[in-house]
Amino acid sequence: MSSDTKHIASAFDRDLETIQALVVRMGGLVETAIEDAARALETYDEELAETVRRRDKEIDNLDLQVNEEAARLIALRAPTATDLRLVLTVIKISTALERVGDYAKNMAKRSHVLANLPVIDGAGMALRRMSTTVERLLKDALDSYIQRDADLAADVRERDLEVDQMYNALFREFLTYMMEDPRHITACMHLHFIAKNIERMGDHATAIAEQVIYLVTGELPDEARPKKDGVVRSVDTGVGE
Repeated sequence: MSSDTKHIASAFDRDLETIQALVVRMGGLVETAIEDAARALETYDEELAETVRRRDKEIDNLDLQVNEEAARLIALRAPTATDLRLVLTVIKISTALERVGDYAKNMAKRSHVLANLPVIDGAGMALRRMSTTVERLLKDALDSYIQRDADLAADVRERDLEVDQMYNALFREFLTYMMEDPRHITACMHLHFIAKNIERMGDHATAIAEQVIYLVTGELPDEARPKKDGVVRSVDTGVGE
């Protein structure tokens, strides 16, 4: 390898390390957002909910910074096919994290509304348990990226079934509450939207894991992602429910 080639490779590695550090920082902020949003919902802590909403701007800014730095790296360093695959993976992971942050923000927004509605026994605790499961999935998905561990990524992909099971159980429970007492309809609708948002967080964690599998092996998983009890995998059209 010539000295010029080594210099270019070294510059690429430094730039990539900078971008990856931004993604890792994003991941930590998103994990905290999930935990705090769930806790704010369970305890009706409006101050904590506001903190989650405010911190989402930092997550958005980091996503923008990742995309700008990645575009600059591609333009200046002319990465090889393998290196380009790595850069594109980082961009997709950043996008997934930004969307998970949006879902956490939406959870926090609904905590104020739910504080003024009839209490649905056990709902806050159940949603927090579900969000904790998703938080662990996300952490493992990010760890699989850092470690380039395709086996851990595949494990994350399989464990998303647990999130689907929790979502389906909560959906049936909320439906029962609404049928038994119409006064619970509004609260249960909000709670259902929150449960759906958490389920989608799990989807994004799984999408990160799939990107890791692609990065390590060069191929995306052949089989469709397993789902449970008829949960349909739909295209993410936003988080504005």
